[in-house]
Amino acid sequence: MQSARRGLLIILSSPSGAGKSTLARSLMAWDNSLSFSVSATTRAPRDGEKDGREYYFRTRDAFKQMVDQGEMLEHAEVFGNLYGSPKAPVEAAISQGRDVLFDIDWQGGQQINTAMADDVVSIFVLPPSIEALETRLRGRGQDSDDVIEARMKKSRDEISHWAEYDYCLVNHDIKEAEEQLRAIITAERLKRRRQLGLMDLVRDMNDEFESRSQ
Repeated sequence: MQSARRGLLIILSSPSGAGKSTLARSLMAWDNSLSFSVSATTRAPRDGEKDGREYYFRTRDAFKQMVDQGEMLEHAEVFGNLYGSPKAPVEAAISQGRDVLFDIDWQGGQQINTAMADDVVSIFVLPPSIEALETRLRGRGQDSDDVIEARMKKSRDEISHWAEYDYCLVNHDIKEAEEQLRAIITAERLKRRRQLGLMDLVRDMNDEFESRSQ
């Protein structure tokens, strides 16, 4: 039986089109004990959205108060709305041995790593080439040429931060990348410092050795 452990805070980042969202969904399907971090936002709920499920919906004043009181792991303003990751539910999950997945950019990843470095496992997903990245973006059939061009420009900035991550996956083949991602999570879960019961287990073994030698 594996000893109890502290949960992981898994950061997954990539330029748009490199496969981050696909890998995140695959990881969740592989282990349903994983959970996505639920963000807080100041934008209004859309039809069908529920507070605490898609987002924690907060007023601008309430959101800023959370930031001022140190209750956000990371936050940013996007198109006039504030978004952030509340600290309390994440800390509760990992203290109970449950892993939490963050699908965020490098800026959010930096903030989280600063706040909870000992618990973080950060993974950056690279495309095999710029040509492949553009082909994937165009293959979606969702964006105009102008939007794709803007995404490609942003990708250069995102990719420039790859070396700040613990691991880097080059997504030549999505199935191979999925296997590599699962291997990373498995190995990180087994790190000595995360297995909370190991010290007691070894102490009990030493006591047993002592009793047998008497």
